[in-house]
Amino acid sequence: MSEQIKKIGVLTSGGDSPGMNAAIRAVVRTARAKGIKVMGIRNGYKGLLAGDIFEMNSKSVSETVNKGGTILQTARCKEFMQAEYQQRGADMCNIFGIEGLVVIGGDGSFQGAEKLANLGINTIGIPGTIDLDIACTEYTIGFDTAVNTAMDAIIKIRDTSTSHSRCSIVEVMGRHAGYIALWSGICTGADLVLIPEKDAPSRNEIIENVVTNKNKGKKHFLMVVAEGVDVGGCDDLAKEIEAKTGIETRATILGHFQRGGAPTAVDRLHAAMMGSKAVDLLCEGKGKRVVCFNEGEYVDYDINEALKMTKDVDQYMVKVNQLLATF
Repeated sequence: MSEQIKKIGVLTSGGDSPGMNAAIRAVVRTARAKGIKVMGIRNGYKGLLAGDIFEMNSKSVSETVNKGGTILQTARCKEFMQAEYQQRGADMCNIFGIEGLVVIGGDGSFQGAEKLANLGINTIGIPGTIDLDIACTEYTIGFDTAVNTAMDAIIKIRDTSTSHSRCSIVEVMGRHAGYIALWSGICTGADLVLIPEKDAPSRNEIIENVVTNKNKGKKHFLMVVAEGVDVGGCDDLAKEIEAKTGIETRATILGHFQRGGAPTAVDRLHAAMMGSKAVDLLCEGKGKRVVCFNEGEYVDYDINEALKMTKDVDQYMVKVNQLLATF
């Protein structure tokens, strides 16, 4: 079956995540080992529409496994939501002789892959997002690095917060998901973790929590907030806490700091395995699939089926976090 496919493409789309380069490397080198040409597409679907496409070889991905971000660069392309541009993308694949396409990104990227598959282009999705919010897979490339980055920053903030007996509010990324907040909150011993999947307490309840801990003898207070939680702005919340309690309070928004940096071993390994799996699927003549990691195995699902799946945070993890945060 591998002899039936001669050329594939690979692109990264949406937000970048650490480990994308390791996935690109695996796609390129696995394909080249099978005698398949690989075309790199710069800037995601935007680059596909523009024909920003070039041939890659093993040397193209040399010394990239250590790098964060994506060597193919990435962009968001609203035009690709329209049928006219989806057809143009499929036409561009045909012009360059691309018989199969590997798309590394999140659920929005997979929606684009689904449209291309419906137009006759075999597509394989690889979940690359720091948010861990793709329901069909237990793991998404970039999550472990992002959590470790957030954890390292929070620990440093906590050190100075302790020195000054402050209340510190740290906002982490995650879009509409609270996985980064929950994991980093547990791992840093946060006193309060707010995630979108659980109703946030009112400002008065938050302030009461801070005061209660202070009255118990706690010298500092650490709150981790997922960006998808509406607290009326972390800066405003910090000002209100300080005004009503007299406790010096600071807010820190980590932002895109969490997207960068060399990927951890966990991200590199999953990226390598998923990249190779994607090429294997294309060689088997399969398309319209998403590579996933579930129950210790690398499996694949139909994109339509994958996009319909939903998931929630582990409620036992939420319970444990609340238990461990009790002072």
